Amino acid sequence: MCGIIGYSGPLEAGKLLLDGLAGLEYRGYDSAGIAYFDGESRIQVVKKVGKVAALRECAAKLGDVSHCGIGHTRWATHGGVTQENAHPHRFGRITLIHNGIIENYHQLTVEYGLEGKLVSQTDTEVAAGVLDALYSQCGGDPMAALKAFAARLKGSYGFCILFEDHPGEIYALRNVSPLVAAYTPSGALIASDLTALISYTREYFVVPEHHIVRLTPYKVRLYDMDGNKVAPEMMEVSWNMDAAMKNGFPHYMLKEIHEQPEALKNTILPRLAKGLPDFTDDGIPDRLFADCGRVHIIACGTAMHAGMVARALMEPLLRIPVAVSIASEFRYEQPLVDAQTLVIVISQSGETIDTLAAMRLAQSLGSPALAVVNVKGSTIARESDYVLYTHAGPEIAVASTKAYSVQLAALYMIGCRMAMVRGKLDQSGAKAFMGDLLDAVPAMEAMIQKKDQVRNLVTHLINAPDAFFIGRGLDYAFSLEGALKLKEISYIHSEAYAAGELKHGTIALISDRVPVIAIATQDKIFAKTVSNVREVRARGAFVILLAKESARVEEDIADIQIRIPDLADQFTVFPIAAVLQLIAYYASVGKNLDVDQPRNLAKSVTVE
Repeated sequence: MCGIIGYSGPLEAGKLLLDGLAGLEYRGYDSAGIAYFDGESRIQVVKKVGKVAALRECAAKLGDVSHCGIGHTRWATHGGVTQENAHPHRFGRITLIHNGIIENYHQLTVEYGLEGKLVSQTDTEVAAGVLDALYSQCGGDPMAALKAFAARLKGSYGFCILFEDHPGEIYALRNVSPLVAAYTPSGALIASDLTALISYTREYFVVPEHHIVRLTPYKVRLYDMDGNKVAPEMMEVSWNMDAAMKNGFPHYMLKEIHEQPEALKNTILPRLAKGLPDFTDDGIPDRLFADCGRVHIIACGTAMHAGMVARALMEPLLRIPVAVSIASEFRYEQPLVDAQTLVIVISQSGETIDTLAAMRLAQSLGSPALAVVNVKGSTIARESDYVLYTHAGPEIAVASTKAYSVQLAALYMIGCRMAMVRGKLDQSGAKAFMGDLLDAVPAMEAMIQKKDQVRNLVTHLINAPDAFFIGRGLDYAFSLEGALKLKEISYIHSEAYAAGELKHGTIALISDRVPVIAIATQDKIFAKTVSNVREVRARGAFVILLAKESARVEEDIADIQIRIPDLADQFTVFPIAAVLQLIAYYASVGKNLDVDQPRNLAKSVTVE
């Protein structure tokens, strides 16, 4: 969940590292630091609590010129947000940065006699102390020390390491936590995310787990744990640097909301053959869908909410059980999955550690795993049995928007193909389904263009301590994501409830002028939802009603009504998603908060 970058080459390392950290700040922004070899081949460390801008100002005062160094933005796990806990950490001849959690750090502290020698509260400094001891035991051989080091660690990690007596060199190794590396005419680079590399190269490789990388000014070498050279599997970035820039928008989140219609088309259209969903190019066979007796969707956060929508869509369509599990819970609930269960795992980054661990468990129980991910070559993509890549491009804002939309599109296409294969939809029915899915794209675009209308309605939300989202059926599944968006970037306590459940307890929380966002887009249960709206309205709630253009309801049923284009019930999630994202966005802006980097959160969750 932290940002990592390393560089060795002819360019001025300090500027490159700081620019790279600025691009990675969405991965962690409690503190930041760099370590580099100065002109006399000594390692200098500069770190600062707060954003990269504060570190840049501090580093500029030193005026050092360097050609090799490492940098880090931290999302605090072990220890509070202090300068002592910021990375890089130095112990003896070792200086390193780390993404992940070392689970046996306390045992290692005792075993290597580090008590009383540490200045921070972090597991990372413990790791530096252990590696320094092993380096001495191995006679100053970095490769031997790193092999012994990896054998001693339990947990997840991505390390970049400077050895004091090896100027110009960076060593790296990983387990779970992602690292990507590249050699360019500008030098050798390594980072936790492609956004730090894209200014210098379009070719890169994902560092395999349990391998060692050695960067020098003129080469990037990959080794297995026995010291054998390994040829890396090179990949090419499918997007350009503009995709990771704001391009005139005040925030990444607003830009990424606007990018959703294009991202949907990029995900859907390449998989259409004669109007039907086709996964031939993805290597996903029809037998995968034909042979399963049930579906189990596993994900976290926003991706899990996409799974909830998929369950509400798939179960009545396919007439087989469809379950959704929170990945962190799935691992510990003795899940009922087997060879007849199609497990679908969803992750924007493809590195979400809970989702990865859950997928591995499902596979060990015999289930085939189909991954829906956005990042090519990510760990989940590589380890799953089948992968369906979404094409959202880079998503920089911590609050997911376009990644959610393309996950939904991918899941809808999977549902349609499964229904065809299993005889629940004929070709004409499947073509109609896909036509409705394509109609949802301009409907979403139309709602994004109504952003000024949405901005004007959030005034009442800004000062509210609580908000509630209600809906039935698919609308309830939509509301889960709306509540998450609002709470994660505006810090307004918001919850989603199935509208019919209000009278079973929750309606006790409805008080005068409390905001209630009611979603009523499902024709068959529209009247039922409207009855629930009347119930909260009668108790003084400030109601924002989201309904179709054609829905007939009295004007005073709600304080504000937002109408979406008429679509088939199953597809209203796309325009509704845009509205809910904009509500959260403008609430955050109205409170003058950091929209793209909300407190306590990071983009890629690679620790438990």
